[in-house]
Amino acid sequence: MVTVTGFFAVGAAYAEHSDSARGRLRHDLVERRLHAELPASPVRILDVGCGTGEMTIRLAAAGHQVTGADPDPRMLAVAAGRLAALPELRGRVELVEAGIGGLSFGREVFDAVCCHGVLMYLDEPGEALARLTERVAPGGLLSILAKNRRAIGVREALAGDYESARRLIESEADRSPGNLGLETRGDTAETLDRLTAGQGFTPLAWQGVRIFHDHLDDAWAPGRAAYEAALELEWAASWRSPYRDLGHLVHTLARRPGRSRS
Repeated sequence: MVTVTGFFAVGAAYAEHSDSARGRLRHDLVERRLHAELPASPVRILDVGCGTGEMTIRLAAAGHQVTGADPDPRMLAVAAGRLAALPELRGRVELVEAGIGGLSFGREVFDAVCCHGVLMYLDEPGEALARLTERVAPGGLLSILAKNRRAIGVREALAGDYESARRLIESEADRSPGNLGLETRGDTAETLDRLTAGQGFTPLAWQGVRIFHDHLDDAWAPGRAAYEAALELEWAASWRSPYRDLGHLVHTLARRPGRSRS
């Protein structure tokens, strides 16, 4: 059974973080990679765990037809409010109340399925990935953003919490307190690639997300030029080891073999 626990109570904090410069770094990096992998022509996308609709709205603004799914009606209400202020996106977005375990689309499949920032709240990723891959059309893309198990302890060390960092590193912990104060579990890119390959998908190059700026709090407010410089630095490092191995998040992508409908 795929369930997400403990997250519903921190929806407001998530929305606030998402609007911060540090949160924007995550969204900008992930969106840039998605645009590089998606067709230029509009496709149908399923955004599972869409939260307040950040990536759903971004992808719809790029011209795609997006279904945003989330099990929390409060999150969906925020997303709906944001969409109401964007009449140009009317007709391109559908919001549904559902989690990974409750996706009821019959045999319907999508050209891309995104699941960002959800696996860290599950006990293990295998069942969720199996359900997500079922929704990807031939030639379609699966995009997963997860907490990086290899980087557990790095945020604490850079923030000066050396005792916690040493404890996490010496114990080889697979989980730690997340940005919203909940304990969250990490995965490695290799594990996620192995699981998607086991479903018949071809893994693509993975990236580390938020390598050099993860330890900053949400009060970090760089000017436009400084933000753009930080974004380009993070993008350059996100492809390259050993830097990408220290990213707080890993962005893995995989493609289902076959001919795309687009």
